[in-house]
Formats: sequence, structure tokens, C-alpha cells
Amino acid sequence: MTQFKKEIKAYVLKNALEFGKADPGKILPKLFQHGLKKEEIKEIMPEIQKIVDEINALSQEERQLLFANYENIVKIKEEKPRDLPELPKTKGKKPVFRVAPFPSGALHLGNAKTFILNALYAKKYKGKLLLVIDDTIGSAEKPIEKESYNLIEYALAWLGVKHVGKIIYKSDRLRTYYQYAKKLIEKDKAYVCYCTQEEMKENRIKGIECSCRQFPIKIQLKRWKEMFKMKEGQATLRIKTDMNHSNPAFRDRVLFKISQRPHPRVRKKYRVWPTLEMSWAIDDHLLKITHIIRGNDLMIESDVERYIWDIFRWPHPEIIHTGLVQIEGIKISKSKAQKEIRSGEYIGWDDPRTWSIQSLARRGITPEAIEKFVKEIGINKQDIIVPIDSLYAINRSLSDAIAPRYSFISNPIKLDITNKPDWKTIEIPIHPDKPEKRKISLNNIYISQADFNKFESEEIRLLHLYNIKLNKNAQTAELTSIDNKNIPKINWVSDKLKARILMPDTTWIEGIADSGISKLTKGAILQFERFGFVKYDKKTHSKNEVIYEFWFTHK
Repeated sequence: MTQFKKEIKAYVLKNALEFGKADPGKILPKLFQHGLKKEEIKEIMPEIQKIVDEINALSQEERQLLFANYENIVKIKEEKPRDLPELPKTKGKKPVFRVAPFPSGALHLGNAKTFILNALYAKKYKGKLLLVIDDTIGSAEKPIEKESYNLIEYALAWLGVKHVGKIIYKSDRLRTYYQYAKKLIEKDKAYVCYCTQEEMKENRIKGIECSCRQFPIKIQLKRWKEMFKMKEGQATLRIKTDMNHSNPAFRDRVLFKISQRPHPRVRKKYRVWPTLEMSWAIDDHLLKITHIIRGNDLMIESDVERYIWDIFRWPHPEIIHTGLVQIEGIKISKSKAQKEIRSGEYIGWDDPRTWSIQSLARRGITPEAIEKFVKEIGINKQDIIVPIDSLYAINRSLSDAIAPRYSFISNPIKLDITNKPDWKTIEIPIHPDKPEKRKISLNNIYISQADFNKFESEEIRLLHLYNIKLNKNAQTAELTSIDNKNIPKINWVSDKLKARILMPDTTWIEGIADSGISKLTKGAILQFERFGFVKYDKKTHSKNEVIYEFWFTHK
């Protein structure tokens, strides 16, 4: 397999430079372009793993220098700025967009995409962006959460989604919806239905008109008035459509339903609530929305909106549907997160397992990275799967240029080094691309137990310091040289400042870090060399000890 050694090394270096750490699973597919055969996979995998381990032991700077020797095989993909595709019907007038979050919890990475797209297009065309909180009553399975209002406002502001004017709440617009419901009845386009859900479902499937539909307008208006005194489930207002429509779901859709559940903002002031398509059909016209960007899962709602616009002879806003974006490697469920927060399993909406905007912000993902991530996806017509590493790679490229470097090790052991120089302090670069240095006192040398076990009896270099050989079966080492060599490098710490890092699965990695972390300000983003990017969260006290807490961002 030696004929593939250069190719393996090239792609391993490329993978490590792009994602901070090489993944052997990403290398194999590339080798098929160079003639690898399926029957050779079993034989070549150990070689891949060996080279991956070798490259992962290097710093990014060392990888970059080494990669220069393999540029003839593969080059790191040059970043080309991607612009958003043009939208139809934008010439000659300023477009008006809207974002419409439903307040059932914090915004997460998945549904933030649509909101950012609307904001980007509003900026692109110098148009307006309205924030309309879609707080109609919802359902018992997906109720409105009072805290969601503030969570949503914070997330949108943090993401840079800027809206004009005051926030519009649908729960303040019920009287307007009632007026247009009455007009639909007067046009003989809507009727009050007493049928059960099961009866209506069967009528839809068979294409049979409900008997409630046959009453004259005068009686329908009376039934509409009576509906406000009825109990939940006794009646609905339905729109009249063709009961032979090709899509049974479109046949006589519900426009209003009764709900006796209290609303977080208006409590029990209203009992008759509009459906999404009814409220939006009215608001998109009255608010003069010109472009609607929404998911493919709302196509039927778009059809009903158009149907209502045609009844009133209103012009149609341009509707652009986008495919669902699934993030590979993570599971996002707002309802599950809400349940786990209530039970106390999650610490709150900033728990990293929620994948909420609050959690990403606390971890150190920047709004600029999320915006760039969304912009690169653009308006996808089909459902797509995007690896979470794509977001991490963008955030890494933005953070790498500014994040200072510090040292952290877990499971530390004290290492006694013989023949070492009598150095009291050493200066270490704060950042490889900046001239500034920070001074570290050389009191003791601690390394991780894992590194000691891995390199026992081998020569290694203490990063930024000197080369040593670890002695087998003892926590000692001897100096071999001061000059930098192309040998494995490991991290070390001189000061025993206790630190711990919260990982995305909410497990803690505990260890020690160098004294530089004591000068960090809350929210600082930094890199623990050979560990990953982290965000400084807070300082706690336990048993008269100070513990510095960080949240893990990514490799």
C-alpha cells in the first residue's frame, strides 16, 4: 500500500487543517479517485490510522508547513464567497419580509435558518423586515411558553436579525381576524361546522360536503356568533373549497377553532382562535408583505392563503419555499428540550443538548459564523443534510485568528525532569500569528496521564519548551535537547489552576490550566492548545478552591 502513502498524507493533512483534527472515515473515499480498489480497504486502513495519529499530534502551524509538500496532490478548497440568489419581483419597489416565530421555546439552529435568510434578503434589497410573533393558541401538544417571548427576542437580536417598528403580536389582532371571518361568511365562502374531527376526516376522504355547509348565510352568521359561547371541540369555522380537490387535506380546511386554554399574554380574553393559514392570509395582506420565505412543510398553508387572497381579490405576495435542513450528527427537538427542562434533566434553554441559539452563544459559536453557515446553504429547494462540522469549520476560521492560546490538561501527573535548564520563566506566544508573548513561571511540570501512557519510553517535545524522554514505569523524564524537532508534541502546565470544561453532552472534563486563565474576562473565547476552542464561562468556589469553568466550542 506504499503507493498510496503520499495520497493518504495529503488528504489527512487537508482534513486536519480544515477541521482541526483528522477523521480516518473522511480519508478513504478520496483514495478511490487515485485507484484504490474495494478489496484493498482492509489492508490500507491501518496505514490510514497510523498517519492520522501522526498528523493529529502536530500543531496547525506544523501541518500547514508540511502540507506545502503535498500541494501537487490535493489543495485546500479555496473559500469563494457565495451570494444569495436573486428573488423574483423585487425591481421597482422595496420588498417587505417578515419573520414569524412561534413561542413554544427558544429558537434553535434549525429554525433560525429561515429567519436569517429573511434578514439577509431584507438587507440585500434594502427592504423592511417585520417581526410578528405567531402566538395564536397553538395546541395542547405544542403550547406557548411564556418565557419564549424573551428567549426569541434575545436570539434574534444576537443573530443580528434587525426588524423595523414595534413587535407585532398575533394575540393582539384577534378582532381583526374576526372581522375577516365574518366577511368570508357573508361571501358564502366559510361556514360553521358542528361535525367531529372523525366525521370531517371521513367526508374529506369521500369528497362529501358536510350538511353544516348547506345552511344559508344568515344562519351561518348566527352560528358564528354562538360559537363564541360554545365549549372546546363543539364547533369550527371552515372555508368552503371544492370537495373533489385532488388533495383531500385542502378540502374545507379549518379557519377557526375553540380553545379554553389560558394564553400567556391575553389569558382567557379570547376563546375562538384562528389557524396559521387564516391569520397569515389576513396579516400578509394588511402588513403589505411582498415576499414570504417558508419551509416546504407549509405548502398546504400557502395554498389556503392564496385561496383566501383570491376570494378578497388581493394581490399575491411572492412565496418561496425552502427544503428542510437537517444537521448531521445532532438531534434537534424543541418539544423534547422543553420536556427535559421542565423535568430538570436539562439546566435550561442554554443547555448544549437543546442546540438553541442561547446554548450556541454560551458555547462560543459566533453569530457571524451562523450567518455565514446559513448564507452558504442559501435557499435549498430540496431537503438536505449538512454536517455540523461545516458550522464548526466556519466558526473555527473566524475564531482562530483572534483566540489566544492557553494550556489545559486532564488527569495531571507531576513530572520530574533531570538535567533540565535552570529556567525560572519562559515566554510563550499568545497567538502564532501575533508578536505578543506571555510569561509563564516554571515551577513544576505537569502532563496528562494519557500522554505519559501513550509516549512512555519515547522522546517527545513539551510544546514551546524542550525535548524529553519519558522513563518507563516512573513519572520521570530526562532532557534530550532544547532544539525543536519533528517529534510528537504534548501539552503541559506549570501552575495548578483548577479548571473544568463542559462538553456538548454535558459531561465535565476536569484538569488544570496555566496561570494565564486567571486574567480572562467572562465570555472570552480562547483555544486550549491540542484540546480545542472553549469559552470562559465563570469562576466557582469549592472547598476553598477556585475552579475556572469553560464551555467546549469545538476542535
